[in-house]
Amino acid sequence: MRRGDVATVIAIERDIFPEPWSAALYLAELAGRATRRYLVARAGGEVVGYAGCMLIVGEGHITTLGVDSAWQGRRIGARLLWRLVDEARAAGATALTLEVRVLNTTAQRLYQWFGFAPVGIRRGYYAQTGEDGLIMWVHDVDSALYGARLEEIARELGEGG
Repeated sequence: MRRGDVATVIAIERDIFPEPWSAALYLAELAGRATRRYLVARAGGEVVGYAGCMLIVGEGHITTLGVDSAWQGRRIGARLLWRLVDEARAAGATALTLEVRVLNTTAQRLYQWFGFAPVGIRRGYYAQTGEDGLIMWVHDVDSALYGARLEEIARELGEGG
């Protein structure tokens, strides 16, 4: 993701999330290159999805993942997550975590495919809606076994692995 992508990312956010991030927040995240990874997916040169991760002391926190509603159902989110997990592993992450809306079972299935498992609930985590956040973790992402899982996912997605 580049600074020039932020306006399109914000437009997607407004369409798909009740609490979109601000441009200022994205720009601050992009400035933290040492501990942040932000990616976009493009189709025909246009941004159609994005994902981000914060890396701290061997752990990665997936901060955001979104796909334009017109492009959902085409495995763009899965491809973004695959690339983000791959980058987090390359940066030394041994575990990954995230929060997802309790009612977003589609996203939960995606995360489970990548080995994330539910470990708890953050009550009222999403302040604007009051919805609970499901906390998910995957450990040992630096292991050969997890690497094999990512290779299998890459094959299913048609990625270069």
